[in-house]
Parts: sequence; structure tokens; C-alpha cells
Amino acid sequence: MNTENNHSDSDAHPPATGHSVIQSYVKTLDNSPGVYRMLDAKGRVLYVGKARSLKKRVSNYAKPTGHTARIARMISQTASMMFLTTQTETEALLLEQNLIKQLKPHFNVLLRDDKSFPNILVTGHDFPQIKKHRGARKEKGAYYGPFASADAVNRTLNQLQKVFLLRNCSDAMFETRTRPCLQYQIKRCAAPCVGKINEVDYAKLVRDAEDFLSGRTTRMQETLASDMQAASDAMEFEKAAALRDRIRALTQVQQAQGVNPRGVAEADVIALHMEGGQACVQVFFIRAHQNWGNRDFYPRTGAGAGPGEVLQAFVGQFYDQKEPPRLILLSDPLDEQDLMAEALSERLGHKVELSVPLRGEKSELMANAQRNARESLGRKMAETATQARLLDGIAQAFDLDGPPQRIEVYDNSHIQGAHAVGAMIVAGSEGYMKSQYRKFNIKGDDLTPGDDFGMMKEVLTRRFKRLLKEDPNREGEHWPDLLLIDGGAGQVSAVHEIMEELGVTDIPMVGVAKGIDRDQGKEEFYRRKMRPFALKRNDPVLYFIQRLRDEAHRFAIGTHRAKRAKAQGATPLDEVPGVGATRKRALLLHFGSAKAVSRAGLDDLKAVDGISETLAETIYGFFHDRA
Repeated sequence: MNTENNHSDSDAHPPATGHSVIQSYVKTLDNSPGVYRMLDAKGRVLYVGKARSLKKRVSNYAKPTGHTARIARMISQTASMMFLTTQTETEALLLEQNLIKQLKPHFNVLLRDDKSFPNILVTGHDFPQIKKHRGARKEKGAYYGPFASADAVNRTLNQLQKVFLLRNCSDAMFETRTRPCLQYQIKRCAAPCVGKINEVDYAKLVRDAEDFLSGRTTRMQETLASDMQAASDAMEFEKAAALRDRIRALTQVQQAQGVNPRGVAEADVIALHMEGGQACVQVFFIRAHQNWGNRDFYPRTGAGAGPGEVLQAFVGQFYDQKEPPRLILLSDPLDEQDLMAEALSERLGHKVELSVPLRGEKSELMANAQRNARESLGRKMAETATQARLLDGIAQAFDLDGPPQRIEVYDNSHIQGAHAVGAMIVAGSEGYMKSQYRKFNIKGDDLTPGDDFGMMKEVLTRRFKRLLKEDPNREGEHWPDLLLIDGGAGQVSAVHEIMEELGVTDIPMVGVAKGIDRDQGKEEFYRRKMRPFALKRNDPVLYFIQRLRDEAHRFAIGTHRAKRAKAQGATPLDEVPGVGATRKRALLLHFGSAKAVSRAGLDDLKAVDGISETLAETIYGFFHDRA
């Protein structure tokens, strides 16, 4: 069982900090494993660490000398500490990584981009669909991945459809087709929906696709070549040509995947490059002897951590919500490599090996990953320098106190007031901060359709009410330095009114409006109680603001389209308690439409497969009570 002690104390005088404060905790600790937190005078967490023995680790911090510059700075700011004991050091390691991701302490290494990775799913249908899947694996079927990006999945799916002719349509569309769709016409689907292929032959295509995704390609190509020759010998030239096309498409898939290691069936290749206080971690995904793409990450280095600590933190946080492969290849040894391997093995349920390759094919894979990490960091540093100049330009253009570290840009999207959404994008010193983007479904029932002022007021009210509730003292990183509003004087006045009501009047805001003839390049900028002004057409700051506005518009439009598409696919059946996607599909197939379901008698509803007597009564009562 975990036990937690908070040894922080308050005083009317400024609290003491440094070695003497840390020393006062030593006598209260034993040699239990656990996690410790170091806090500053305001109670903010400076650092989270884990220890095999809390007493020994804290004793090391209490020494006045022998620390790196980074640790010395951390100690000098420490005013109090908190402790959480655990049963094992492995448990402490896992808890440490969870707390780092939750608290984001300044002196810890932090993985800032931790989005899920897409997979390919072959569904459990009688005629399985092949599709991209992201998130929890709740749907029945076979999963293959992870892939580094949606683009990597889409490229593979595109080629797999050419090779294996599996359907990508939804089950609902599959059930209602009466003639082949365009995918069949362009030879990307075998059209099982209308009986162009029987279940047995389609199942063979599915097995071939799964063999490919599992790395069993040699036997498959030999079989296809043999079948093509047999068809040719039997003068079935159309069939032979189709098999030839499949072989060519299969070869293209393998070539497009680049490096395909023969001796590595499954591994993540993780390479680190550090330069100028910044770090890039490059991750390559090897599955089924195939390269399924790579992604770069730029972890915060905790104000000067070394390679072993950076990679240790990265691996712990990266696999916090992801299933690790059996082999993880590393460019540098971790600070506690054996302990990390034990923790990952415990989570996965079988052995996970962490290895730093020195020779052979694995070493070549690592060299490739390290080169990518070095080049990616070089590009990132160049972009960061450019971004810094642009933020300086923003500060000068709008008379800010300094370069903004967080710019929030707001936009709305709707069609004559329908399916209205608000969107917020965020940009800072490292470019777009996409994990911070937010969308707002406009809820105002009293709004006039198309009331842009009212929509903007609602969005800003919800945004800053929540921010005031979550971080009233502005200690976090989510308070903006500048608001950019899509619109002119009216929008700026509307937003200012809301901000005054909330008591937030110190954040600069600028309205960005299209100028004469709504011509890009003639934008006018509006601030309260100031005349509108424009920037020179060739000013890089103007281009930067245009890109920010266009990104907000893109995000708003995409959110609006998704909401509209969902609404168009909705039916009154979605509101009936107990009717999910499967039963909804069964009802629509049986009756033909939602309107026919609403008119159906109780006995007719009971006759539908999967609809119990109780549910039939619920459905009948729902529609007839409403009438």
C-alpha cells in the first residue's frame, strides 16, 4: 500500500530554501523505496524523482557540494518536500513517470507530444473491412501496428487495397449496396457487397492481407506467382493479368516502406541527439520485418539533463499508455536500464529487452535513426530561431511588453447559424501547439442564427471561466500573452466586454480583419480605442499572422464539417434508450428507414432480430409518446 506524507510547512516569514531544508527531512525517512517531490517557496513542484531508498537519496541532496549545475539550482530553490512510499522500486518508477506527466515539473525531462498512434484494423465481420484505427482497441478484429503517422497508415492501406481488394466501406454502407461502388470499378475492392466474390474466396484475400501485415510475404509472392502461371497456362488471361497486377502492387508496398530489416522482426528503434540544450528523439517502428514509419519528438530536457536521463524519462513516459514491443533498441544506455526493462516487462506480461546495438544490422538501423534525429533537430533549431524573430516582430507590431510565448487565435464556423462551432488554436516559440487546440460546440439557444458576436462571446466566456477555475493564480502554462480574434472592431468590443465581466483585462487582444475587397495582404488590425492599422505587404510578421489566421480557419472548418456530417447521419433512433449502433442497423435494415420504424406496430418491432420484447416496448413508447 502507498503512504504519502507532506512535510511542507508555512510561516509568516519567507520560507528557507536549500540544503538545510532538505537536511531536515532526512531523519524522518527510512530506507523504503518511493517517490519524492521537491517544491519551491510557492508550493510549485520543481522536480519529481524516485528512489530505491528515500533516506539515501534525500541525504545526497542535503550535501552542499558535488552536484551538477542543474541539480544545484534545483536544490537552491527547494523550500519543502513531499514523499510517497511504495512496495517496490519498479512501482516507484511507474508512479514517478505518471506524476511527471501530470505535474510537468520544471527540472524533469518531459515528453510533450504523447498522442496515440494509428493501427490497421481488419474487422471481425463475415466480410471484414480494412481500415485505420486510433485509440483503445475496443472493436472486434485483428490489429496491426502501431504506424508512425496517419499518412503511413493511409499509404499502406492504399497499396493494400490494390493488392488484396478488401472493402473499406462501413458496415452500414456494405449492407445497403445494390450495385458495386467506384472502388470496384478502379480495381480496389472485390465487391463482396453485391456478391462479386463469395465468402470463401474473400476470406482467402483476408488471410493473404493478414499474412502480409504479419511479415509472411515470401510464401505469398510465391503462391501468387504460381497461381498466375497456372492461369496463364489455362489461357485464363484476365485472371493472370489480375494476379500480375497484385504482385506488382505488393512489390510497390515493400519498396515504399524503405528499410525492411531481415534480422529484426519486431522492435522500436529509439535514437537521441542533443545539441545546444535541446533534444530530438527519433522513433522507428519495425513490425513484421517491415518499417512502419518514424516520428520525431522534442522532449523538454529538464534544464540540462544528460542523455541517459533524457532517454530514461522518454521511454518511461512514451510507453505509459502504449504497448511496448519485445525489443527496444536504444542509441544510449538508460540510467537504470535493467529496472526500466523490468517495469515494461511487468506491464506487457512478457519479457521486454532494452539493448544498445554495437554491430550488425541493428547497429545500421540505429545509425539511420540517429542521422534522422540529428537532421530533424537541426531543422527544428532553425525553425525555432525564425519563430523567435517572428514573435519579436509581433511584440513590436502590437506594442507588447515582450515576445508572446502563447498566442491563442479564435474563429467560428457555421452555415447560416447551423452546426455552429468555435475553434481555438495555439502557437508559441516552437510553432503550433496542436495538443492545446480546442473546439467549442456553440450551445447558446438564445443566439440569433449567424450571430458571430454572440458566438465569439460564448467561446471566450467558456474558455476563460474554465481557465480561472483551473489556474486562478496563473501559475501554469495555459494563460495566453496575446489573443487574435478573426474579425474587426465589433468582435474586439464583444470580446473585451466578456473579458471585463470576468475580470481579465490585462491580456492584449487584436482583431484581424480582411481589408479592402477582402484581399489577402490588405489585412487591418483592430485594438480597443486605437485606429485600425496595417502592415506592409511584404512584412514577414504579416505572413505569420496570415498563417495563424488560416490555421484557425482550417481547424474551425474541419470541426464544423465533422459536426455537420455527424448530424446528417443522425436519426431519431439515436435518442432511443437501449438502441446502439448494432440494433439501429438491424432496425433500419428491417424497416428501411427511421420513419418506418416510428410507424411500426409493437409486434413488428418484436420480429426484428436482436430486439427483445422489453426493448420493442421502449421503442414503441418512445415514438408514440412523442406523438
